[in-house]
Amino acid sequence: MLRRLLSFSLLSLVILTVSVSAQISAKADRSADAAAIRTHIESIFQAFIDWDVDKIYATHSEDWRGFLEGSRVPIRGIDEYMTANGIDWPKEKGSKPTPDPARGYKMTDFDVIFHGPELAVVSFIGEFERKVGNAAITTNRLHIMDVYAKRNGSWIQVASHTVVDPAWRSEQTSMPLTVTPQVRQRILAAREAVWKAYFANDRTALEKLIPEEAIAIDEGSEEWSNRAAILAGAKRFADSRAKRVKLEFPKTELQIYGNTVVIYTTYLYEIETNGKRTIRRVAD
Repeated sequence: MLRRLLSFSLLSLVILTVSVSAQISAKADRSADAAAIRTHIESIFQAFIDWDVDKIYATHSEDWRGFLEGSRVPIRGIDEYMTANGIDWPKEKGSKPTPDPARGYKMTDFDVIFHGPELAVVSFIGEFERKVGNAAITTNRLHIMDVYAKRNGSWIQVASHTVVDPAWRSEQTSMPLTVTPQVRQRILAAREAVWKAYFANDRTALEKLIPEEAIAIDEGSEEWSNRAAILAGAKRFADSRAKRVKLEFPKTELQIYGNTVVIYTTYLYEIETNGKRTIRRVAD
């Protein structure tokens, strides 16, 4: 009996020793996995800077889940993720990257915890930066929690929750930003696209360009327009068989506060109806 007890005790000791050794070994090996995950996240930041659409797609799992800034419902799947990031997906698949040496990124407070050999939760603060002279200006600061899974021997992002740093956003919204030529060009192009889509009654483009919460005030009207009213107005214009002959913006000034752009403008458009042309000039 004593011999059996000794044998059992020795066996238990061996099992315990092997188990502890395995745990210690697993913990010791986590640094390599943590480094691999950090490298993967850095590649995602760089892909967004370069607008490398294929790379963005490849670094996220097909069954991706989570929230991005502004998401009202959970994002389900890689296709919804791409669209939520403003990518005209899948049309842009295979597009050529456009690196910008003036842009960069950095990560701080990086933390990773492993819940098993193939699952990790990562938390950090990420920033996008732009070089202006010798200074690096933060263009966005994010609080991010990513979930990583190891699939086919490699780590990949399978879920995330991303929000803009509230303190940073508060600072930006109270301080006017410099309007660079590139930003000005993008804003003015978007403005012109809305007007052209309206006169062409391009419903698909208008639904994409005009948000649900849109509010408009028409000159000479006591009523305020919403998205539905704007879409209806575009249809009425098309049904009248009138056509836009000219669209100009003689003077425009911009102010940017965080993610909000205020446009002060004068505009002119010429409409032809049944051979008769009418010109309208408005300040907005």
